[in-house]
Order: sequence, then structure tokens, then C-alpha cells
Amino acid sequence: MRRLVVWNVMTLDGCFEGTRPWALDHHETVWGDELEAFSLHQGNEIGTLLFGRRTYEGMADYWRNETGPIADMMNTLEKAVITRTLHTASWANTRLLKGEAAEYVRTLKEETKKKDIFVFGSADLVATLFKEGLVDECRICLAPIALGAGSPLFKNDSIQKNFELIEANAIGSGGVILRYKCLTGDGKSEALVN
Repeated sequence: MRRLVVWNVMTLDGCFEGTRPWALDHHETVWGDELEAFSLHQGNEIGTLLFGRRTYEGMADYWRNETGPIADMMNTLEKAVITRTLHTASWANTRLLKGEAAEYVRTLKEETKKKDIFVFGSADLVATLFKEGLVDECRICLAPIALGAGSPLFKNDSIQKNFELIEANAIGSGGVILRYKCLTGDGKSEALVN
């Protein structure tokens, strides 16, 4: 079974973006050679990038026009977008999944001979996947900044989320890359982990 991994940059006060959509200036506080190398290494694990519609549109608009190793990775990876409103997907290697997120993710996880599924951004989608117990691992680059206001990575949805630390690595920019296994409230793995 494929694993589902959530990856985001998050501020010390828990935001994945600022007060406006795509306000991501805090990414600059951690970006550098180490995070680029981590991103490229992580890319080797990705079989499918999964997005909600808003994140997909923003990522597509940005990465289609970029060049370099990260852009090459983003533009060539298989992508899927869960949507009720999009009718076409113009970013290379994208398929539309129209309907309920949990149903599609269960199907994606059962695909054989494929690498893992990663979700970048997409906090609303991530909240749904946590509620359904479909997230296997959460990776966060903790940025050394507090915004004071913004969009939280973890929605206030009254669902307790327990994690077990797998790895923590400080990087030269002052950020910390954290890897957590997702657990249920009873301390067991929330989803199947290899």
C-alpha cells in the first residue's frame, strides 16, 4: 500500500501561509541549499503529488514558468487534483479527481508498483485526510518566524492528532525539518506505514 505524506513549511505560530492566499514570504527564511537538497531527495519518493483545487492552480501557475532542478521535478511528477469545479487540467501529467477526497485517496493508496503520495499545501484537503485517518506521515519545515496572523496548517476541527517523531534535523537557515508518523488517539499508526 502506498503511503500518504503531507509536506509543508510552517511558521512558529502554526501558519502555512500569511493572511492572504499565497502569502508565502516565510519560505524565504528557510530556503537555501540544504532545503533544496532535501526537496530533491524527497522528490525521489513521490509517485503522485496530490492537491486541492486552489493549491493546484497556484502551483501550476508558478511552476510552469520556472526552470531549474526543483521546477523540472515539479513539472514532470504525476499530479492529481481533487476538485468539484475544474473541468480541465493544463499542468503536465495531471489528472482530475472529481468528487469526494477520501474515496479517491483510498483508491490512490491501493495502486500497486507506485511510489508514495505527497500533499503539498492544501490545508483544507489535509484536514479532510486527517479526519479520515488517511495520512501516514507529516513532514514540516519549521520556519524561524511568527507571523502573528495567517492560515493555520492544522485546522481547528476538534479532531485530536497524535504524532510520533521520526526525525528532526536543524538546517543552517535556522529552520528545522521534522518528520512525524501520524497516530490515532490510542497511539497506534493512523494509516499503514511501511
